[in-house]
Amino acid sequence: MSDSIKKSLTDILMCIDGIYFHLQGKRDFKWYTQSLTVKRAVERELSIIGEAVNRIVKEDKNIELSRAKEIIAFRNRVIHSYDAVDDNLVWKILIHDIPVLHQEIHSLLNKN
Repeated sequence: MSDSIKKSLTDILMCIDGIYFHLQGKRDFKWYTQSLTVKRAVERELSIIGEAVNRIVKEDKNIELSRAKEIIAFRNRVIHSYDAVDDNLVWKILIHDIPVLHQEIHSLLNKN
């Protein structure tokens, strides 16, 4: 695994940690939707994750991340169609997809 891929994987972990920090341990959708600052911070972290996944996929097609296409597509939505970001979709990503991605990234880093 190249150093640039390791850096991108580490960046993803840092962003996931950032998401958990911004959420303050809360799993409350209503609280999330009412906090513009938290929403924007989380969306920024998700956009960085999407860019890092995009770089990984472009550099090494053999690295498998289960939702890579969806992560990249969401990043593009946040960046290019910020007014079309759906809170329900973000929440689904936070509750269901981020924990899976977190585990996948740890597994990839532990292999090398």
